Amino acid sequence: MPLQDLREWIARVDELGELTRVDGADPHLELGGLVDLFQWEMGNPALLFDHIQGYPPGYRLLANVFTSLRRIALSLDLPLDYGPREFVRAWRTQLKDLQPIPPHVVDSGPVLQHQQRGATVDITRFPAPLWHAGDGGRYLGTGNIVVMRDPDTGWVNSGTYRVQVHDAQTAGIYISPGKHGRLIRDKYWARGEACPVAVVVGQDPLLLLLGGLEVEYGKNEYDVAGAIRGAPLEVLHAPYTGLPVPARAEIVLEGEIPPGAGHMEGPFGEWTGYYASGSKDEPIIRVRSVLHRDDPIVLGCLPGMPPNDNTYFRSPLRAALIWDALERAGVPGIVGVWSHEAGGGRMFNIVAIKQLYPGHAKQVGLAAASCHPGAYANRYVVVVDDDIDPTDTNQVLWALCTRTEVTEDIDIVRKCWSTPLDPMAYAGEEQRYYNNRLIIDACRPYDRRKTFPAVARVSLDEAEALRARWPQLFDSQGKVRRETRQASASAAPADDRR
Repeated sequence: MPLQDLREWIARVDELGELTRVDGADPHLELGGLVDLFQWEMGNPALLFDHIQGYPPGYRLLANVFTSLRRIALSLDLPLDYGPREFVRAWRTQLKDLQPIPPHVVDSGPVLQHQQRGATVDITRFPAPLWHAGDGGRYLGTGNIVVMRDPDTGWVNSGTYRVQVHDAQTAGIYISPGKHGRLIRDKYWARGEACPVAVVVGQDPLLLLLGGLEVEYGKNEYDVAGAIRGAPLEVLHAPYTGLPVPARAEIVLEGEIPPGAGHMEGPFGEWTGYYASGSKDEPIIRVRSVLHRDDPIVLGCLPGMPPNDNTYFRSPLRAALIWDALERAGVPGIVGVWSHEAGGGRMFNIVAIKQLYPGHAKQVGLAAASCHPGAYANRYVVVVDDDIDPTDTNQVLWALCTRTEVTEDIDIVRKCWSTPLDPMAYAGEEQRYYNNRLIIDACRPYDRRKTFPAVARVSLDEAEALRARWPQLFDSQGKVRRETRQASASAAPADDRR
């Protein structure tokens, strides 16, 4: 059975031994500081905060959710023991077989256990930390999804956009230029209408994954979630907006984003690791309705210097999306892709190819820099040969150092899609943010492939044979067992021995 909600996800993570409970944290910097410290190294446990100072016991907050490849795999129903390269391949295979499963509409669910309307609405009752010392306020929406409906087509979009608490009935919302939620919002504003919105603060983390990825324009993230789960997501029509929200969500804020109304928002430490977007008037949500479960849980996803909870999951997932986009564009020879975690899973993309013709590497680099999954805030695309593991930073840097002719193999593409969150982006007219990006061919020169110096290392075939003959020295991933003290050669046919 697929996971039904955030509570089942927490229980499963606890069973895996990847959950730490923390009682009594102060939401003013202490809670956020602990989460930040747990993100200094990927693989640390998720954090479940209870008895948060100033809030009732049972009003909890979960953070550091996706800083473990095992926890990402849990949400995507993939094997838990895969390394990064195997993970990308498995996710691509799953993507190719996905058949959208629309959500199932139900009449009731746990999210309706408590309802407030009008004067009783108070969003300050839920834990909203001051995550970092430089933040301009408390943010309730970091691991949330924001649900909107396109007024022209009826398409329902669920994206992850930051939501700041201004007062009991007013929240701020920031959406970067070009994002689907902003396009939908602007359609309402062009008509002189407020944009209906539902902010889900606590849901199956799978929806957070999808809300932070480049799901294609016009596709419903709920349909994709159903395909991954193998069963429809249960949703109900929220009472104020009529928007579909997960029936087993923890907290839902309903309201509208009015045109022409703003409030000072930010600064907020974002996924690039900087306070790049500053503080300025941004749209507000007038909150008209609040729904929540007994003892609600806020899902927090803290950005900051990458890799972090807001970016680590993007590396394997975006890599698979870029790979698929390249193949759909007719680009052959792709053998691996990685979106480096230090670039927030966006800014530094590596593509490994088997070179098939002159100009192949340059074609791949330009296509990866401009396809939809690779276009937003990208800064570097590095193309390497098929003997380089794109997930291995040392191998990629080695290729850069030994196979790149800097006067011939580096190109700059100017005025590309970026965001105010990018500290190196620049604004043109009407505050349209751009960046420039580097395309690097780190492959052996095509016309020197046969004469290029040979690599001084055990080949992949030789390595496989050695691991098979000396299994005591290696684990299931082919890595050296550090605890081994003595080993003997496994039996092999005499004519196979040297």
